[in-house]
Amino acid sequence: MERPILLFDGVCNLCSGTVQFILKHDKTGELLFASLQSDIGRELLMAHKLSTSDFNSLVLIEDGQYFLRSVAALRIAKHLKAPYRWLRIFGILPVFIRNWAYDLIAKNRYRWFGKKESCWLPTPALQERFLA
Repeated sequence: MERPILLFDGVCNLCSGTVQFILKHDKTGELLFASLQSDIGRELLMAHKLSTSDFNSLVLIEDGQYFLRSVAALRIAKHLKAPYRWLRIFGILPVFIRNWAYDLIAKNRYRWFGKKESCWLPTPALQERFLA
C-alpha cells in the first residue's frame, strides 16, 4: 500500500498551518505532503483528472483514490493522535452540511488567515515527508 499524500494550497496561511499541525499530530508519520502549486502536485492532480488551477480544496490521495473537501479532512483525522482523531465524529453530519462549512472557510481563507507570496518550506528535518 502506498503512503497517503495530502495536496495543499502552499501559499495559504491556514493550509500551511494545518499541514504543520498534522505533522505534529500524525500518529504514524505516514502522510506525505505536496503543495497544489508544485510540479508533483500538478502531476497528481492531472493523473486524477482534477483542476490544476482551482485550489479551493485540499486533496487527499489514498489507496488509489482522491478525496476532497470535508471528506478529505475527516479521512486525515484518522491519521492523527487522540483527541484530534475524534474529529471524525463530524462524519455523522450530512456531506452537504460539512461541505457547506468547508466551502465557506475555503472561500474566505485568504481574507481571514492571509496569504504568502511563496509556498511554505519545511525544515530539513521534515523534508523527507514532502514530495519534490
